[in-house]
Amino acid sequence: MPLPQPNPNRKRLHERKVVYQGFQRDDGLVDIEAQMTDIKDHDAMLASGTRAAGQPIHDMNIRVTVDRKFNVVEVVASSDAVPYPGGCEPITPAYQQLVGLNLIKGFRHQVTARLGSIHGCSHLTELTFGLPTAAIQTFASFKKELDATIDKKPFQLDSCHALATTSETVRRYYPKWFRDPATTKQLLVNES
Repeated sequence: MPLPQPNPNRKRLHERKVVYQGFQRDDGLVDIEAQMTDIKDHDAMLASGTRAAGQPIHDMNIRVTVDRKFNVVEVVASSDAVPYPGGCEPITPAYQQLVGLNLIKGFRHQVTARLGSIHGCSHLTELTFGLPTAAIQTFASFKKELDATIDKKPFQLDSCHALATTSETVRRYYPKWFRDPATTKQLLVNES
């Protein structure tokens, strides 16, 4: 259901677009690309000068190449439009610190530890936080999600409200992994 129509009328001032794309490579690896743009609908007065309406204040890009186990094997970052020319762009090589990390094993924590605050670009770092879920969606193209022969709990279960193993969703679509909420609650009470 879309958002309800706002009341009263309003005028847009700013647009941020964030796009993630996943690509299968000929060498068996996968590229996940992310781009963030910020554009004002009016001339923006920045400390570095005026940015004309419609011209990006930020145009940040990052590409991670990962193997089939979600390990980052290559990183490329770019800052094509920035609010502080000459000050923002030099940090992009710091994102090489992502090489060797695993997108689904403590990735966001490691990114913050390595590239948080003055050690990175707040916008590029923000883009990295969406890479794990974009990668999972990309890898879903390769897997049979409901393969009955899988003996290991699917990674997505217990990762969100709808996919709690005690939910109706799991009972319907992943019955092998469903846990009765009443039984689960009683086990938790007994363990405490």
